[in-house]
Amino acid sequence: MEYFDKTYHPPGTSPGTLIDNEEITADKSTISVLDYTPHDFIEKELSSAEECAPYLEKDSITWIHLQGPIQADTLKNIGHIFELHPLTLEDILNKGQRPKIEEYDDLLFIIMSMPTEINGTIIIEQVSIFKGENYIISVHAGSLDPFELLRQRLRKTNSGIRQKQADYLLYCILDLIIDQGYPILENFSENIETIEEELLKASANKNTLADIHRIRRELLLLRRNLWPQREVINNLLRGENALIHKDTSPYIRDCYDHTIQILELIENYREMAAGLIDMYLSFTSQRLNEIMRVLTMIATIFIPLTFVVGLYGMNFSHPNSPWAMPELNWYFGYPIIWGVMIAIVAGMIFYFKRKHWL
Repeated sequence: MEYFDKTYHPPGTSPGTLIDNEEITADKSTISVLDYTPHDFIEKELSSAEECAPYLEKDSITWIHLQGPIQADTLKNIGHIFELHPLTLEDILNKGQRPKIEEYDDLLFIIMSMPTEINGTIIIEQVSIFKGENYIISVHAGSLDPFELLRQRLRKTNSGIRQKQADYLLYCILDLIIDQGYPILENFSENIETIEEELLKASANKNTLADIHRIRRELLLLRRNLWPQREVINNLLRGENALIHKDTSPYIRDCYDHTIQILELIENYREMAAGLIDMYLSFTSQRLNEIMRVLTMIATIFIPLTFVVGLYGMNFSHPNSPWAMPELNWYFGYPIIWGVMIAIVAGMIFYFKRKHWL
């Protein structure tokens, strides 16, 4: 996960300026439309933004989705057709915005952060949503379309979504975005559990600490991007906007509950990751203490042996001196000294075991 994932215009650029990013190409983006009533359903892919205009005049519910890196000209055309504020279009083009909600006279503009995992790397993708009276425009700059499951629900003739108004479709989109956090956090839970088992089994290695720091960093960045979404849903729930009907409020409250649950899980896993570092340091300290204990025992056992061999290594011998070392001339002196040293080692090991030092 990148530390700085925001794109921006050069400082001093006029507000509402739309500038294409270098990686944007025309063949990467698509515009799809779903237009439906309880009995009719139309789904098609549009070749240009201008083809969206006729759907403004219909009484049906229209969902226009822009997928992939969108060109500035396409955004300008969409903004002209639906009379969108230039600053909202700039926020779409400059990804990495903080989740927020902005209210206009007959329009809601919402930015959400959606976490995804690609090849083991957590990526935060921005989803921008416009909610009008009978239409929704969503923009997602990622390479994979996250809303295919929602489209499958809409394609069914007896779909409950098609029986309701556009604000219920908005709820479904927000619910899908928020619930993307659950599988991501489930993976975090498994990784934390695996590391904890390694530490308890004393099988941690030099990569364990790096894994713990990676988990802490990703959880911190997740918290930074997902925490503001609680405020977004709360404002949507507590506000008195005419675009959100009372029948949809219970579903919005459910989104709010999911947001709180995800944030609580993030906080819990952050504390557990911090505890893993303490556990790792304790494990490292304990392993070092074990090594030092073994080395100390070995050194302690060899201290008296060193004394014995050092004493008899002096070789002071004189035939007429009463202070000479008589053991130097003993016939069995060498094996006797070996026996003494073995007895010393055995006695010390027996003593250490009785004291539970070994």
